[in-house]
Amino acid sequence: MSVYSMTGFASAVSSAPDHVSENTDELDAPIASRKTASGAVGAELRSVNSRFLDLSFKLADEFRALEPALRELLTANFKRGKVEFRLQPQRAADSGWPQPQTDQLHTLARLEGTVQNWLPKAAPLSVNEVLTWCRAAAPSVRLEEAALEAARQCVEALKEAREREGARLVLVLQDKLKSLKTLAAQAVPLVPQAVQRQQERFVQKYQDALQAVGGAVTPEAAQERALSEAAAYALRIDVDEEVQRLQAHLDEIGRLLKKGGEVGKRLDFLIQELHREANTLGSKAAALELTQISVDMKVLIEQMREQVQNIE
Repeated sequence: MSVYSMTGFASAVSSAPDHVSENTDELDAPIASRKTASGAVGAELRSVNSRFLDLSFKLADEFRALEPALRELLTANFKRGKVEFRLQPQRAADSGWPQPQTDQLHTLARLEGTVQNWLPKAAPLSVNEVLTWCRAAAPSVRLEEAALEAARQCVEALKEAREREGARLVLVLQDKLKSLKTLAAQAVPLVPQAVQRQQERFVQKYQDALQAVGGAVTPEAAQERALSEAAAYALRIDVDEEVQRLQAHLDEIGRLLKKGGEVGKRLDFLIQELHREANTLGSKAAALELTQISVDMKVLIEQMREQVQNIE
């Protein structure tokens, strides 16, 4: 199963079934269109990351009745992301003026007469208003079918775009995972080395103190106290559990990336856990090398977090 990004863009066009022109000069327009005798419909989908599925529609007046069907279509295909959908009729400049039907004109005339009987001062309808109302009152059934087809094509194109972007994100995250596993492996042998160095310092300090007091403390007692201090120090700086948990989180992230599907929220949680373990590792760092490893880990984890926020 693929991993999908929440970021993407797609456009599509569908022409009414009859009189489709072969002219495709407009396909490079922001909302692609084709000239037809009965019209064409252009659709656009834009998607960015969001915690939930957030849909917004910008539809021409003649397509507002399609919003429930369009909402159902988008909800069935997308689970997360802020998705903006645009749907507009495309009319070529040379396609002629819209032709109102006689029954539409009779209806408008009757309604205008009724309004003026009640409101004598009401302004008469202009030619522009007549054409607008006629176009909006009875959109072509074929044009509505073209609108839904454009929407379906656009959804499929956006899914493909989000899948391609998701595949790219997986490669980036896998590269970061590899780097983090390398850093975790480097941290493991550093703690025993730090404990050994500190133990040697404690022994030297107690030997110096023993000489200063002129033998008031036996060498065996000094040695025992030094080893006790070193053991307590080792407990304070032990990061073995943190490294093990960090490695487990990295393995789980790798598994989720291979599994695919809707893994964005779980990945986001695991990234937070990685950051917590890296912070603990830094706070316990007893050597400059461990501190540097912790810093490098947090940089990589932050880079992963930015990418994970785009995954559905």
